[in-house]
Amino acid sequence: MLTFDIRDYGAVGDGKTMNTKAIQSAIDACAEAGGGRVVLENGVYLTCPIRLRDYVELHLEANATLLGSPNCEDYPNWDDLKVLNQERLARGTAACLIFAEACHHIALTGRGTIDANGEHFVKLVPEDKRNQWKPYERINTSTPPRVVLFACCQKVLVEDVTLTNAPGGWAYFIHDCDDVRMTRLTIDTDLRYPNNDGIHINCSRDVNVSDCNIVASDDALIVRANSYSLPENKVCERVTVSNCNLTSHCGGIRIGWIKDGTIRDCTFSNLVMTLCRNGVLLTFPWRGPDRISDEGREKTLVENIHFENIVMDRLYSHPIRLKVDDHENTRADMAGIRKLYFHGIHARACAWPSLEGRPDCRPDEIEMTDCSFELMKRTPEFDPFHIIPNPTRKEIYGEQFFSNIKNLRMNNTVFSEE
Repeated sequence: MLTFDIRDYGAVGDGKTMNTKAIQSAIDACAEAGGGRVVLENGVYLTCPIRLRDYVELHLEANATLLGSPNCEDYPNWDDLKVLNQERLARGTAACLIFAEACHHIALTGRGTIDANGEHFVKLVPEDKRNQWKPYERINTSTPPRVVLFACCQKVLVEDVTLTNAPGGWAYFIHDCDDVRMTRLTIDTDLRYPNNDGIHINCSRDVNVSDCNIVASDDALIVRANSYSLPENKVCERVTVSNCNLTSHCGGIRIGWIKDGTIRDCTFSNLVMTLCRNGVLLTFPWRGPDRISDEGREKTLVENIHFENIVMDRLYSHPIRLKVDDHENTRADMAGIRKLYFHGIHARACAWPSLEGRPDCRPDEIEMTDCSFELMKRTPEFDPFHIIPNPTRKEIYGEQFFSNIKNLRMNNTVFSEE
């Protein structure tokens, strides 16, 4: 494999010198040579956004840090895009630190660190309005919403890298990609910062995530099918997630959102979730006549999703939360939810599982097998927001927990109180 050391192109790893031109020159030279490995080692390399090319592996040695610019103006939209309509992405921009579009055989590897310089993009909320879980908010300007964005790519590998200090956005955004492998990653965001998601998998196929440790102030893992920024609608399918540890102040796993398309044939197995607000979230609101930037353009269909061998401990709210919005004038635009299987889920949480469909959209074929749900005693440590009232034992099978559900089956599933 050809190797390209960014220091040969003028890079200086002192944490102060701007190295964008040197890093991009090394990437471009690697691509022009037919591919290879671009190496960062022995230093902290400050950079503005960089763009990967076909057959290029960006490799961070364990003694190297890629440090994102602290200036918002250094994160503009990208020029000369082939497929992506970046103005239709969430927050109206494709700005990010590491970008690839319509590439194939790309990789981001190594035991080094990506430091997104997130502390420069947030500020403390005034004390009288401060939320004790998230005392910070984004600064009053357009901050970079993603650290890594791979769009419309094929044959993608992300391996071993530690990503930290995200700037109030998504750590990894995998958008309309095929054949993606993400393994042994560490995502360590500041839980006090707003909207720091872990891995967002959108409109992608054949994606495998394994052996990752994710701490996210927003959802840790998200699977969606929002095609609004693409020329045509795309299905999100054949996503597998396994052997990961998750902490989140929102959802450990989120499936779907507003006007997504089709999400199908996915598995989530051998996971540990601790100190999350919710475990598994499938919530489907509709925002009314004025669209928001993170909204799709299709009716949502979710089918054939499997959750297996998952431990959930000290959850602030629901271990499983499914809700189809039925509020007047805000009805979720749904094509259906069917074939959800929960096997070997063992949860200790401040609330019971809650599944709520609506008369014209009844989730069909929901199965819970060999599961246990223990209701914790609420303490300020575990429920500082007083999210929901404590239910009584007799309410476990009431409408508060399972309503407008079709073909719900429970096999060897136990509900208990601490």
